Amino acid sequence: LNAWIISQRAHAVANGLPVISVNRVGHEPDPSGQTNGILFWGNSFVAGPQGEFLAQAGNDQPENMIVEIDMERSENVRRWWPFLRDRRIDEYDGLTKRFLD
Repeated sequence: LNAWIISQRAHAVANGLPVISVNRVGHEPDPSGQTNGILFWGNSFVAGPQGEFLAQAGNDQPENMIVEIDMERSENVRRWWPFLRDRRIDEYDGLTKRFLD
């Protein structure tokens, strides 16, 4: 669960955009009876453009949330901290060439 939360928040930071991460909650039995079924973790959340939590659901019951997202803030964050600005996408060809040959 922690790895999933960290990776989703990292996507928000890397792109300077909010990320809405949705996950089921509860238990679903295996209809075949061969396993105990699946336990879903819940903990859906919305992360802001700097990875901060804007809202977070629990892990024991379904929830509906309405979350206000300030897209202007994302524009400002991307100006203040242009994480991807200095990428050299023109240099990517060499990375893919060996797989295409």
